[in-house]
Amino acid sequence: MSRLVVIVFISFLAFSCGSKKGVVTKKNKSEPVIERKEPVLAETSPKKPVLVKETSKVYANATEKYIDTYKEIAQNEMKLYGIPASITLAQGILESGSGKGRLSVKANNHFGIKCHDWTGKKIYHDDDKKGECFRKYNDAKYSFRDHSLFLSERKRYAFLFDLKQHDYKRWAKGLKSAGYATDRKYPEKLISLIERYKLYEYDRALLGLENNIAKDNESSKLLYTVSKGDTLYSISKKYNTTVQELQQINGLKGNDLDIGQILLVQQ
Repeated sequence: MSRLVVIVFISFLAFSCGSKKGVVTKKNKSEPVIERKEPVLAETSPKKPVLVKETSKVYANATEKYIDTYKEIAQNEMKLYGIPASITLAQGILESGSGKGRLSVKANNHFGIKCHDWTGKKIYHDDDKKGECFRKYNDAKYSFRDHSLFLSERKRYAFLFDLKQHDYKRWAKGLKSAGYATDRKYPEKLISLIERYKLYEYDRALLGLENNIAKDNESSKLLYTVSKGDTLYSISKKYNTTVQELQQINGLKGNDLDIGQILLVQQ
């Protein structure tokens, strides 16, 4: 009897253990693991500065752009040859159409300089005559240099270099008197451009003068246009000077004069 009780007790214990094992479940390794995502907080650290590409300069008109582009070249020519930067810029603006004219666009020729003894590239353009030959440059700066050489190497413009470099009005009038342009209003046009765009400031900056329009002292010299019947002697008497002095300041070797010729005389 006691043996039977022991067998029943052992069987009961075995059954109980088997039942407990059946309740315990193991995690299936093949099931996907679902992770809980935490909300992402906005970044609170300061943002890095954004590099903004510099925009191109904005100009009110083509003339302002022209001046800004070529002002340093004109000033450099003034240093080397003594021609006021204001005059060079005004002539360039007027003769190239502020850089929009055909010669300036196609040939970098800003002053309408014709071929003459030119051996470089050429362009043909209607001017005084149809299909005239003009110089063609690789860069506009060479056009500015030829302009300086044109004025400084020709005898008829020699008197201009005795004028004050900041006296743009006399330079403008002198160019017309020396035959640079046939337009009667050429001096007025140059002066108007110089004063409208304050081109005189580029002269004054090099000369160490104030950048404003101050009343210039009257030049100690003036220009005289030779008329019919004039001689060096009669002109010298009129201006209380001598024939020798007139010859010297005008680079004259003799006494011959031409009607319309411009002379620099003492006031």
